[in-house]
Amino acid sequence: MLQLSHMTWEEVGAAVQGGVETAMLPIGATEQHGPHLGCGMDTAIAHTLCYDVAEQADILLLPTLPYGCSVGHSKRWPGTLALNPKTLIDVVSDLGDWVVSSGIRRLLLVNGHVTNEAPLRCALEMLRARHDGFMVALINTAQLSPRVKQAHFADANDWHANDAETALMMHLHPEIVRPEKLDEADDPDRTGGCVFSHPVNRTSLNGVTGQPSLATKEKGQILYQWMQEDLLAIVQRATEEEAPLNHSYQNSIFERL
Repeated sequence: MLQLSHMTWEEVGAAVQGGVETAMLPIGATEQHGPHLGCGMDTAIAHTLCYDVAEQADILLLPTLPYGCSVGHSKRWPGTLALNPKTLIDVVSDLGDWVVSSGIRRLLLVNGHVTNEAPLRCALEMLRARHDGFMVALINTAQLSPRVKQAHFADANDWHANDAETALMMHLHPEIVRPEKLDEADDPDRTGGCVFSHPVNRTSLNGVTGQPSLATKEKGQILYQWMQEDLLAIVQRATEEEAPLNHSYQNSIFERL
């Protein structure tokens, strides 16, 4: 496996010269996950999933980013370490510049935290505008496919630390789970019909939205198998994809007239 943090600069260069053109950046978060899950859950799933997929694909795995845009969780519960949206945009776009300088043509941003999506999309826009021909994709782990999305949203539309996430941790990282807290962790989704997007301190009693008491290790194992299969399929397509048209970003159509 091509894990950049374990490679020398010569090995990275040789991989790129040998045809490796795609890099994957796992992005998580450090935030409260109710009374039953550790604060590193989002980072754990992003890192583990990308690591396992990278073992099966010809790509460069970048070190996992453990902080994200978690400002919506408020300061009601200790443990959250959040980046402002603009900070996350700057961090990922800066990293993307360096990825380009290493000769990579495709970058997959694999996001394990829901509210990272908007800043990451902004970073994507900036990178492809700055680097003509550089391809960037944003992939959300909870929405890799219809079956993965259905499992995550089964017990709440505004889910957090719910059945799906708890089951995944039971299977992958049981040290993150506090089983004795599960029966008291359930908290309903109160966002139905809301016009505004409210912070978690105004929608949840304990930082949870959903029913973690329903989680089992077996459910987590099945869900994780789906996530691995579906992300691997996306990655394999990404390593071969080219733009439908080969037109310069910088040159106006009028320059050719």
